[in-house]
Amino acid sequence: MRGTSARRAAATEAPRHATEPPEVGCVVGLEDVHVRLGERDVLRGITAELHERRIGIVGANGSGKSTLARLLDGLVLPTRGTVRVDGLDTRRSGAQVRRRVGFVFSDPDAQIVMPTVAEDVAYSLRRSEHDRAARDRLVADWLARHGLDRHADHPAHLLSGGQKQLLALTSVLVSGPRLVVADEPTTLLDLRNTRRVAALLAEIPQQVVLVSHDLDLMAGYDRVLVVDEGQVVADDEPAPAIAYYRRLLDERP
Repeated sequence: MRGTSARRAAATEAPRHATEPPEVGCVVGLEDVHVRLGERDVLRGITAELHERRIGIVGANGSGKSTLARLLDGLVLPTRGTVRVDGLDTRRSGAQVRRRVGFVFSDPDAQIVMPTVAEDVAYSLRRSEHDRAARDRLVADWLARHGLDRHADHPAHLLSGGQKQLLALTSVLVSGPRLVVADEPTTLLDLRNTRRVAALLAEIPQQVVLVSHDLDLMAGYDRVLVVDEGQVVADDEPAPAIAYYRRLLDERP
């Protein structure tokens, strides 16, 4: 088989200089990974290597798929086993891992930390770009790329749901990660904004790991993992993996 606190932590760990072109992709290795939260075994014995450009993760609620996603940048640490990103153990080298991996939550309010749109994007640059004028130019450029330039001085939490998710993505991308992990980023969005976020994830040069209940989003991906009861039960190209997942659900009462 193949939150806010996280955002604040990542922002204090000297991300790569945002004006450098991103180095696309990571090799993520999971070796016999177990995660126990409280009295519950959330993940059990997962071993996989993830290196494809577009990887999807699907599973029912409570299957462990979001926990699996959060392992990839050290938001969750394994109770047993190891997770390595480009050879870096997430347990021992969390700061270096988070310079490579950007994380997008399903609820953008969980990672918007500054009052205005421009300030929120600038927050991601405060450790890597010390020149105020250069930082302002970068912020303006990234807001324009994602259609948020007219909202630069607006209160971030008064944006629409779709605009908030675009802001969350922009604030992740501006720091130049190699891998973007998105945990159900379209769950709170209408169809129009779902398509907009999906298109953005499809066009960015970074490697993407997408967790989603929207199976249509996986159609153009390279690989899909199906998680069930804490284990990866299928790992294949999208069509056969999703077919397996549908059969799995059909067999359940």
